[in-house]
Amino acid sequence: MNTNYDDNNHLVLVGKVTSEKRFSHEIYGEKFYIFDLSVPRLSGNADVIPVTISERLLTLKDLEVGKKLKIDGQFRSYNSYDQEKNRLILTVFAKDIEFIENQEESEEVSLQTISNEVTLDGYICKKPIYRKTPFGREISDILLAVNRAYNKSDYIPCIAWGRNARFCENIAIGTEVKIVGRVQSREYEKKHEDGTVEKKVAYEVSVSSLEIANQENNENKEENIQIEENQEAI
Repeated sequence: MNTNYDDNNHLVLVGKVTSEKRFSHEIYGEKFYIFDLSVPRLSGNADVIPVTISERLLTLKDLEVGKKLKIDGQFRSYNSYDQEKNRLILTVFAKDIEFIENQEESEEVSLQTISNEVTLDGYICKKPIYRKTPFGREISDILLAVNRAYNKSDYIPCIAWGRNARFCENIAIGTEVKIVGRVQSREYEKKHEDGTVEKKVAYEVSVSSLEIANQENNENKEENIQIEENQEAI
């Protein structure tokens, strides 16, 4: 088990602020805010990703819509209870930020550097679901439990494609894996019992590479993972 929690979960994003910051919560007198960051894809589209940030990272400058930022942090989850239903909320937790001042000159540079990469080291905590799209593309849905300090865990949904999807189909629950990918946002429609349709956004990690960690240990013993019913907010 890796107890260097920064190595377990590390993320870098480069993008533009697309919303005003809004209050999230307060812990021990420290206020946290959420804002949206638009991160471009190579395809020309963009992922709009929620970022949680401490007020203490904004002592010199405030966030402004249109500003370009580099975020160094982690992809985290917490449980939200709404009308007696438990929802998994995902957000990028900023540990450090860098304001990119000269946006015009940095535009070309950012396309040549990493603008969206997350590295996770965690445990498979649900049986991966293998499926095919109507166009025959292979996909596996994975839920990864990633250890965090103070006996907490983040539960991160991931999507693997192609050969990785086929490989994940047979990975046992409790197996430790290392994943490199990118955080993506995906719109979908949820149909309710009364016939109405609600547009929603899901956040997940699109896997670019995956390997089994500590393979000998995984073959010789089963890890017993219990998903916590009550996680504290970030």
